[in-house]
Amino acid sequence: MFDEVAPAYDKTNDLLSLYQSRLWRRSLRTAVSPKNGERILDIAAGTGTSSMALRATGAEVVAADFSRGMIEEGKRRYPELEFVFADAMKLPFKSPEFNAVTMSFGLRNVQDHKVALGEFHRVLLPGGRLVICEFSTVRGLLGTLYRWYLRNLLPIVARLVSKNPEAYTYLADSIEAWPSQEELANDIRDAGFSQ
Repeated sequence: MFDEVAPAYDKTNDLLSLYQSRLWRRSLRTAVSPKNGERILDIAAGTGTSSMALRATGAEVVAADFSRGMIEEGKRRYPELEFVFADAMKLPFKSPEFNAVTMSFGLRNVQDHKVALGEFHRVLLPGGRLVICEFSTVRGLLGTLYRWYLRNLLPIVARLVSKNPEAYTYLADSIEAWPSQEELANDIRDAGFSQ
């Protein structure tokens, strides 16, 4: 599915998020706080757009993804970026080597996110940082509007701008099935993270 949507992925995300995806990338970079010389693993990096934002500070970024189509599109756009084919549940790194691990809008696509969280912990150096940017449960009136958008407006926009609108039906379903912030925080703690 991701191989198929790779060429238009970033543009479609901008449109479907009403250009909020650009703000999310800036927030992600702020949360990671990358420093010159640090090594950062960006999992589910897609075409590498977020990875490049992290790299701008002089950090060394490894863009990892499970979609060969995304990796190929990313290599075409950003030849200076290191791309690695990787399954989040079985990362191809033998020991802790990263100062930060990040994943944007990909954890809910992993077959078992708890296994992936354990892998993220395994490859982080002591004191390393984990930053997950993900859709989550929204409550109240905003939550009602959010769910309406996911069920009604997002499929219409996806049909207009995407070659694979079914991928975005999956997106809405996966967002609605995702655990609450509290449940995810518990899963992160259970994987060995603190603070």
